[in-house]
Amino acid sequence: MPAVFWERGFKFHFYSSEGDPREPIHVHVAKRGVGDAKLWLYPRVAFAYTHGFDAQTQNWIVGLVEEHRAEIESAWNEHFGSSDQGRV
Repeated sequence: MPAVFWERGFKFHFYSSEGDPREPIHVHVAKRGVGDAKLWLYPRVAFAYTHGFDAQTQNWIVGLVEEHRAEIESAWNEHFGSSDQGRV
């Protein structure tokens, strides 16, 4: 479960076993005892699901993922192999 970055105790990461065929580029975010979520990066940053995060935290998470989108995509390509399959 490679971590891309941490912010305020929130871990932004991937799961190494992301399925076959692999889903488009996305990132998971979790904070122990608070909640977890999965966000798609394209065509816009959007939640696939979210559990336990209030609306203010969800907005903050979306903004942070938008800020770090290039870093997340680069880490995804480095971990899973570079390809265009992640963009929808």
